[in-house]
Amino acid sequence: MTRTITQLFDLKGQTALITGGSRGLGLQMAHALGEAGARVVISSRKATDLEEATAELQAAGIDARWIAADCQHEEDIRRLTSETLQRVGDVDILVNNAGAAWGAPAEDHPLEAWDKVMNLNVRSYFLLSQLIAKGSMIPRKKGSIINTASIAGLGGNPRGMNTIAYNTSKGAVINFTRALAAEWGPHGIRVNAICPGFFPSKMTQGTLKAMGEEQLAAHAPLGRLGDDEDLKGLTVLYASDAGKHITGQWLAVDGGVSVITGG
Repeated sequence: MTRTITQLFDLKGQTALITGGSRGLGLQMAHALGEAGARVVISSRKATDLEEATAELQAAGIDARWIAADCQHEEDIRRLTSETLQRVGDVDILVNNAGAAWGAPAEDHPLEAWDKVMNLNVRSYFLLSQLIAKGSMIPRKKGSIINTASIAGLGGNPRGMNTIAYNTSKGAVINFTRALAAEWGPHGIRVNAICPGFFPSKMTQGTLKAMGEEQLAAHAPLGRLGDDEDLKGLTVLYASDAGKHITGQWLAVDGGVSVITGG
């Protein structure tokens, strides 16, 4: 029998792991998945941030728990995987969202900073996806992986915004998403990416201050920055059976900025 739209978006009985889930876009996505019925496990580096975020999720009626891990480090990613599978069982939805940025002109960009951005924004996505897939998704022939990319991965930046490593890493995430979707489709695993535009967050506060929040908002056809709801719909679409025939795709959630810039 064909399901209703409400049934297609229902995530009851599923478990989601969200990295970088204690604040900003990751916490918004955790709310979305939890509100759709999923049990959520959030992870980031700081236990205090995770405790606060978990309390917020639980106050909203979401089954939430946390595991502290620094996804820059392989041993932490392996521990995050094993602890998650031990504590909650199979993972149905993986959101690779942990990320870092670094601002510096390309000619002066420190190599150490380049490596830090690449390790967290690309290498950790690959390793955690590999471990969760082998440990849970591939054996069950099902799963949804959602990668946080960025409109920065679609091209260059406005004058005065110098984030060469970040842009490069997010471009890599987009093609990582495509390649992994093609390879793991036969395993029943869907892999998609979200490309946010400018959202107020701790990571973007420097850019918003330097470029001007009103100026950046005015640059978007919709005339505003992203808010605390704008990633929810796409996140649940990618995660749920409402998107069961969608894989290898990216979608910009940017108020139309990429339409103007040609992304």
